[in-house]
Amino acid sequence: MEEEEVKPTTPKASGNGEAAVERLMEAVEEIAAISEYRNAYKKQFGNLSRRVKLLAPMFEELKESSEPIPNEAVRGLVQLRDALDAARILLRFGSDGSKIFLVLERDKITKWFQDVTAQLEKALDAISFDKLDISDEVREQVELVHTQFKRAKERVDMPDSELYGDIAFLYDKASDAYVDPEILGRLAVKLQLSTISDLTQESLALLEMVAASGDPEQSIEKMSMLLKKIKDYVQTQNPEMGTPSNPRILFTDGNHQAPLIPNDFRCPISLELMRDPVIVATGQTYERACIKKWLDAGHDTCPKTQQKLPNTTLTPNFVLRSLIAQWCEANGINPPQRPSNPSKPSSACSPAERANIDALIRKLSSPSIEDQRLAAGEIRLLAKRNADNRICIAEAGAIPVLVNLLSTADPRTQEHAVTALLNLSIYEDNKGIIMSSDAVPGIVHVLRNGSMEARENAAATLFSLSVVDENKITIGASGAIPALVSLLNEGSQRGKKDAATALFNLCIFQGNKGRAVRAGVVPTLMLLLTEPAGLMVDEALAILAILSSHFECKAAIGALEAVPVLVEVIRSGSPRNKENAAAVLLHLCTGEMQQQHLAEAQERSVMGALLELASSGTDRGKRKAMQLLDRMSRFLKQQSQAQALVEAQAQRDQSSTAVSDA
Repeated sequence: MEEEEVKPTTPKASGNGEAAVERLMEAVEEIAAISEYRNAYKKQFGNLSRRVKLLAPMFEELKESSEPIPNEAVRGLVQLRDALDAARILLRFGSDGSKIFLVLERDKITKWFQDVTAQLEKALDAISFDKLDISDEVREQVELVHTQFKRAKERVDMPDSELYGDIAFLYDKASDAYVDPEILGRLAVKLQLSTISDLTQESLALLEMVAASGDPEQSIEKMSMLLKKIKDYVQTQNPEMGTPSNPRILFTDGNHQAPLIPNDFRCPISLELMRDPVIVATGQTYERACIKKWLDAGHDTCPKTQQKLPNTTLTPNFVLRSLIAQWCEANGINPPQRPSNPSKPSSACSPAERANIDALIRKLSSPSIEDQRLAAGEIRLLAKRNADNRICIAEAGAIPVLVNLLSTADPRTQEHAVTALLNLSIYEDNKGIIMSSDAVPGIVHVLRNGSMEARENAAATLFSLSVVDENKITIGASGAIPALVSLLNEGSQRGKKDAATALFNLCIFQGNKGRAVRAGVVPTLMLLLTEPAGLMVDEALAILAILSSHFECKAAIGALEAVPVLVEVIRSGSPRNKENAAAVLLHLCTGEMQQQHLAEAQERSVMGALLELASSGTDRGKRKAMQLLDRMSRFLKQQSQAQALVEAQAQRDQSSTAVSDA
């Protein structure tokens, strides 16, 4: 075998200089790897990238040089390294970012360009090229780049003014306002949003950038609505992309109509009609594939609310899926097909893992309390770990044995058993096995009598099971609702949250609303609504909104003088809470006591708050506010007419008295 040639070593640049050169080369390589830039600033991003790449030969010559780099030059190279890092961040932002966001934030993006350009120019100015061992050719090239940066920092290149004007115009326009199709056509072309892939990528990029910039509450709704308008226009022009399907009209130009998909049926990420909607821990619903992609990318927040997710559980939204199917059928549209068995993993447990699970199940039935406790705890952890384990544990027959342990006298074993069932229920097919094992009475027993952690997890288990519509009936009839109300009233903060989530889901079924009211949920919800800390306001209002259509609930809410509280929420609450408070108040103002409630709301000056909600609230909030304004207007008109009749009668009486006296 031929011996490898041994090359003579030469003195290299100083350690700091060598490290600086290595980092500079890495930065240029990373920038060169960014191949595409979002449309609005394509020229500016391209120029910046090209100039940076022209510096690469200098770094290559410095790396190969046998001359050490002087300390003064090293300091200049370190400064240049920081400037290249800043350029890399800007260029990556320009490659991955939302096209709509980039145009709307043109002033910030332009200033960012100027700052990075100035930083690069200053860094190059600080380097003494005559002290570096580089060729004349490379030096001339670097000096040319330096001159270009000097010119660039003095020049402001704004993006297409027509493009900015069109986007800014639509951004400020009401969601249901008429939109000129010519504007939408220009935007689709200039932003290169003409395919489902383009639109989905833009939606994901929009979520990323709004999340990074803050203020999602105001920005993301308006930008998403703008993107939806472009998407519906594109779908109308390209029917093969999929037919938009909603009787609400986006625009008419005499030739065609472009209906919109209802907002509640769209995935907030893809903007598509959802086929497999799932609920995340914040209560928001997304298309399963889209939210899974978001989570798999390393995110731990809810894309829409930006709240940190306490867990990444995806719970099927059966109610919404059913509503979408019904809506599609009513409008003559083929409902979107759900992926077959989406949550079943491709692999199962290994023989060794299955043998371990079988051994643990045998211990669950052991006469030894300690064996039961340890085995239940181990199964709890295995079921938490992954979907493969959940399938294997259920197939091994663990669920009926765990159900038997719900009535054990050992608190820790009971806690492990109910939590194991909670973890197993995450896998959709296991819900049916748990229900058929008659688990609900045992879970309710734990909910009433267990430790606080066991009660919390029992409530969470009932929520998980109740996402299946038919299970709502069984759970509601089991006595679970009074136990959940007790936990909502006296539990820990987490317990209250779990109880509220389960109650909300159960009360979607009409038959459970009366049970909740009779269990005393309304006074508890009103107390949570008025707590100084306000930790449960969102949940309390959401449950009240779903219950308030029930006649017993309306009476209970009205008896607790809720109108002032509701008016204050409409005036100063979050957008979602304003929406729910308006829904509750609307129900109160349609019952037997509507005159009293309308008068009380009027005394609290509700009109101004309703007008604001009608103009700037959520879509549902706007509808509720408009309905309330209509009722309030009719009430005030009746009051005015009644007052006029009273005054006219008083005048007649006065005239009669005068005639009598005469």
